[in-house]
Formats: sequence, C-alpha cells, structure tokens
Amino acid sequence: MDITNFQLLNFLDSVLTPEKINDFCPNGLQVEGKTSITKIVTGVTASQALIDQAVDVGADAIIVHHGYFWKGESPCLTGMKKKRISTLLEHDINLYAYHLPLDIHPELGNNAQLAKRLGIIDLVPLEEGNSQSVVMKGRFPHPITPEQLNQKIHLSLNKMPLHEPADKNEINTIAWCTGGGQGYIEQAANQKIDAFITGEVSEQTIHIAREMNIHFYACGHHATERYGAKALGEHIQNYLGIESIFIDVHNPA
Repeated sequence: MDITNFQLLNFLDSVLTPEKINDFCPNGLQVEGKTSITKIVTGVTASQALIDQAVDVGADAIIVHHGYFWKGESPCLTGMKKKRISTLLEHDINLYAYHLPLDIHPELGNNAQLAKRLGIIDLVPLEEGNSQSVVMKGRFPHPITPEQLNQKIHLSLNKMPLHEPADKNEINTIAWCTGGGQGYIEQAANQKIDAFITGEVSEQTIHIAREMNIHFYACGHHATERYGAKALGEHIQNYLGIESIFIDVHNPA
C-alpha cells in the first residue's frame, strides 16, 4: 500500500496537532521529496547517519523528533546542513519533523512512552491548568527505593542514569520531562515531588536537587526520546499499512 506525501502530512498533523503549541522549529513536512510513499524510517534526529541508513533501506520518507530550521540558527545551507539536505534531495526523500507535539502526545509522545516503560501511573501535567505541558507528574503503583528506580531506568533505557540522591528512602511521586527538561526540577520540588527524571543535567541542577531534597535522574537526551518516534512509526504502520522502520542511531548524550 502507498499514500502521497501530503496525505501522510495530513495524517501526522491530525494525530499530533502541531497548531496547538508554539514551538522552536517548523513542525510537519520540512523537506519535500517523492509523491508516493511506501516505506518510512523513523528516528530521533535527522542526522547524516540516519539519512544514509534511510537511503540504504530504500525509504521514501523520514520522520524525526529533531529536524531542521530551528529558531536562531543560520538559514544558510552550507557545510553539514548542505550535505544532509543534498542527500535528501538527491534521493527524493521526504523529511517530516515534530518536536514538542511529539513530546506531549498523551499516548505516542516521548513523555507518555517513558512513563509506560517505567510503570508510572496517574499522569497529569506538572504545570497545573496547562494541557500542553511538556513536563508531567505521576506516581508508582507502590513506593520504590531510589536504587530500584535506578535499576528500572537502566533496564528500560539501556543506559545507567546520573543519580543525585535526596534524603528520602522511598519514591512514590515523580515528575519527568524527556530531553533537555532539567529546568523544571524546581517546579517539581516546590510541589513536594519525590524524584525528577529528565535527559540532561546542568551544573545548577545538582545544587537545586541537593538543596530542595529531591532525587534527580539524568538519563540521556537521546535515550529518553527514542520511544516517541518509534511509537509513531508503529501507529502509522497499524493505521495506514505503510512499512515503518525505527532506526536508532547511537548517541550517548
């Protein structure tokens, strides 16, 4: 089965509703390729390695979380950006990117998928009253120890997190934001959350965790954002009958 590139765009927009959120980049079809689509590759970032592997498997489209044309970046198509886009155009591959819409989707999103892998329940926005919140909170069905959460993260993400411990022997409530969400730790601590998970860590994050007595886990930007793109590809395959392949380009960050 095949669909057109703009039919796929309409489907993605209907699922992820990018018009509802103000983002740092354009969401949707970023580079137009061939009209007919029979095979899709999904991945985290539209790196040269992902594009090259998409070429190797004969993909007609790539769907990523981190695409191009970010606010504040140079608009010039030179160097690395020129090579990436040249490869897409040479092989007539469509590139779709969805940033925050793929973070916050209640079922397919990075936050929802991370919660599913870690067994977190009762998901609600940390930012009360904001249905588009990029940071969530919930709880575990039963309290767990900080060491058990460490192990759970390691097994679920295949990555050992950086853990800054708090003076709490049990974790029941938890807040999280995949990727670079370390700036939300103070909001979580102010709500008396037991632990906060994100992808990255900044120097000041450790001091906040120590002084506000909240367990902090930095689990990797890439590692925490693998699963939204994968889930989206599976959703496309199930609903549209289009072959979808998730390619995980290793990134330790």
